Amino acid sequence: MPTTVERIRHKRDGGELSADDIAALVAGYTQGNIPDYQMAAFLMAAFLRGMTIAETRALTEAMLYSGEVVDFSHLPQAKVDKHSTGGVGDKTSLALAPIVAAAGVAVPMISGRGLGHTGGTLDKLEAIPGFRTDLPLDTFRRLVEQLGVALIGQTREIAPADKKLYALRDVTGTVESIPLITASIMSKKLAEGIDALVLDVKFGSGAFMKTPAEAQALADALTATGESMGKRIQALLTDMNQPLGWAVGNALEVCEAQQLLRGEQLTGRFADLTFELAAHMLRLGQVAASVTEGQTLARAMVTSGKALEKWQAIIRAQGGDPQVAEDDQRLPQAAYETVVRASQSGIVTAMDTEAIGQAAVLLGAGRLTLDAVIDPAVGFRMEVELGAPVSAGDALVRVYYNAAQAVPEVEQRLLAAITITPN
Repeated sequence: MPTTVERIRHKRDGGELSADDIAALVAGYTQGNIPDYQMAAFLMAAFLRGMTIAETRALTEAMLYSGEVVDFSHLPQAKVDKHSTGGVGDKTSLALAPIVAAAGVAVPMISGRGLGHTGGTLDKLEAIPGFRTDLPLDTFRRLVEQLGVALIGQTREIAPADKKLYALRDVTGTVESIPLITASIMSKKLAEGIDALVLDVKFGSGAFMKTPAEAQALADALTATGESMGKRIQALLTDMNQPLGWAVGNALEVCEAQQLLRGEQLTGRFADLTFELAAHMLRLGQVAASVTEGQTLARAMVTSGKALEKWQAIIRAQGGDPQVAEDDQRLPQAAYETVVRASQSGIVTAMDTEAIGQAAVLLGAGRLTLDAVIDPAVGFRMEVELGAPVSAGDALVRVYYNAAQAVPEVEQRLLAAITITPN
């Protein structure tokens, strides 16, 4: 039996570890038998040397089975979820879950909070008065069984090795590793008890993967790992070179998602992506024979009112105010607003979407520190898209705020983030 040091040395020198070696490392660290400094050395060796598909699958399995794996095999319908690699203004989960569940596919969705400049699904949901995402696993199971859908945060029982390893990666410079990212994502998603998964892998200025090639490499690793573990996987590469939709900020994004669910906003980039993702989920969930049929079914769930009814049922079941679904004014409202205007005429040719996300964090829509409290009401309404013609003085971004002291810097950041090229 190799020692921990021998395993670290083997990976450091470019060797391939067996599934048993990786399982021993993960179990030893999770149980406290391997210290941080040794696991950090292994993570750095894996970061620098890379990991094979077999090693990545072994790491995923070891992290997955470090905790409880939900079993929904007794449910007759397919279980399908979606995972996004993170972006600015990405509220697709809020609309997707009720649309897909209304069509007869179970959606057990365990989501995360905002990370860096990107927003988090849990933070958006908690902008709904009373809505609880900190539900125990038994309640999660019951809601999926009764409603066909639930949206919660990671519990202590789900992939505890991932939580511990991610915290270590965050402080040792080993976050940006495709095998380590893959194992982190897939261990949590497969613990939900799903049959299939749609991956929204983003690239561009507001994504963690800046180029299509980087996004494709991550998509390939995620797909190969999921399929090797018997799951149906579909990966899409999507553009994050500008915020998705008009809303950036938690309550504002809930509002935009609800506009779609009410049938008020059925066109545009946010609606198009939502229906595209829903179509793939419905195809993998075997209630649509093709993506085209899935698109038609997804739109029918909205126009019939069934998706909105399911959204109200989700809110009610998780402790929120279901009247929010039809009345956006019941969401948190910022006390003040101001408008950032174009200083010249021309065409909007680029957006630094990461900078826009960071400006939202500075305003209070995200966290500058781990224990920071989010203001759910604040954020931006994007008044322009890439390619839009503007005249000097036209509105670029509408800023909703409560704390005035952050506004001057936020305005400067937004102006710097939007490139206008003269005609």
